[in-house]
Amino acid sequence: MANQTSLIKIVIGILFFFCVQSIGAVTPPVPSGQLIDGFRVLPVPGKGEPLEWIVFQGDYIKFDIGTAAPDTIVSIPSLSIEEPLTAHMEKAPYFKMKETGVFDLFIGSLAGSLTVIEYNSVNYEAVSVQRAMEVMEVFTPLILDVRTPQEYALGHIENSVLIPVGQLQSRLEELAGFKDDPILIYCATGNRSTVAAKILIDSGFSRIFNLRHGIADWVKNKFPIVK
Repeated sequence: MANQTSLIKIVIGILFFFCVQSIGAVTPPVPSGQLIDGFRVLPVPGKGEPLEWIVFQGDYIKFDIGTAAPDTIVSIPSLSIEEPLTAHMEKAPYFKMKETGVFDLFIGSLAGSLTVIEYNSVNYEAVSVQRAMEVMEVFTPLILDVRTPQEYALGHIENSVLIPVGQLQSRLEELAGFKDDPILIYCATGNRSTVAAKILIDSGFSRIFNLRHGIADWVKNKFPIVK
């Protein structure tokens, strides 16, 4: 009987632990807007609606002001951003999100906030150049360069495939055979590659490595490139 009582207590303890874990689990934040041609496009709400967005560090963001006045100004003082916006998205200015944090934001007479968070996913790992070399040796990943053709021509990692981040969504079919394979992505400094990683993961790719500080750090550490 004593053994049975102990066993019941253990079972109850285990169940209680998992219930607490489940209740205490935090749902990861969902980023605002949508990725279009490598940019995270954030729709600006009408008057009376909250002016609040969540984006990832490394995102290139644009604001979609819809039918608002074309001379509407966006200002994020602590990031030294102040630019006029336009309803023409192709001509709209974009802003690179380099820092994490919560930043006061103003669009015209509207005030709100922009929260920049670090990207995190079970399918994703941001890696140093040393870790990238290990990944290349152990996993033999597809190496994806998401810079411009001009940057690629100046020097790239050997055997890397070039697909600029702005073309990635329209060229996903070219990578269809690698959905279940490891992919190592890099750009110049790690921002565009973070955007590219999110695009691939959202499209069902299962194992993504992102060279955290880009090919600039690769060269700084005297790892080889080809031209």
